[in-house]
Amino acid sequence: MSKPTISAIAAIGQNRELGKEDDLIWRIPADLKRLRELTTGHPLIMGRKTYESIGRPLPNRTNIVISRNSNFDAPGCTIVPSLEAAIEAARAVEQDEIFIFGGAAIYELAMPLTDKLYLTIIEALDPEADTFFPVYEDQFTETEREAGSTADGLRYAWVTLERRHD
Repeated sequence: MSKPTISAIAAIGQNRELGKEDDLIWRIPADLKRLRELTTGHPLIMGRKTYESIGRPLPNRTNIVISRNSNFDAPGCTIVPSLEAAIEAARAVEQDEIFIFGGAAIYELAMPLTDKLYLTIIEALDPEADTFFPVYEDQFTETEREAGSTADGLRYAWVTLERRHD
């Protein structure tokens, strides 16, 4: 069996802003649809805070939650104590692609293992952001870009990047 691709998926601002006060900054309906299309049928690895911000497992995916709290319970999810255990659990599902789904600490831990990024880069800044996506620009090469905008004029780009091997 070949090793599955490890991909991170996130929506970020121009300065890599991810969130503030344990919540997302932007919610773009077309982006949520894209998230569903890309991740359905694949394992999703997320931290406890990300899971708690959603409040339920995402349907039609193997939801794997990393928590150091051995008493943490998330019905419908696999709970593991580390990123390594999460990747092992995801590989056991025998999928061709595993998705890292946040939050910031999990993205940071997973970045050295990540093969591909699916980013929604929003053409906006949020000076109140308190959570950021890790620096990635020097490790990945852009392979696809598709521009879009919301009904109220917020512009964004769906960007796919692959790890450089140079």
